[in-house]
Amino acid sequence: MIIQFVKFKTGLSDDEVQRVMKERAPNFRALPGLVQKYYGHEKQTGEFTGIYLWDSEESMQDFQETELARTIPVAYKAEGRPKIEVFKILFPLRG
Repeated sequence: MIIQFVKFKTGLSDDEVQRVMKERAPNFRALPGLVQKYYGHEKQTGEFTGIYLWDSEESMQDFQETELARTIPVAYKAEGRPKIEVFKILFPLRG
């Protein structure tokens, strides 16, 4: 499994960001290979993040080629390019 963090800053209000997140959520639910997605906000830096749990690197790469992935910066009016971090999951603590 793969975990991916997509972090960005925006001039949108917290309420506006959450509205966009909720509007786009059904599109993410339909993605093949996406096991789970968490939405987060770091108060100290002001960054928002999407935390994706993928069943494979191939599923993640397929997503990166989609219109949904390409529109993340536009949908959230991101300031600069989103920062993307990817990690292979070695093993879970539970389960």
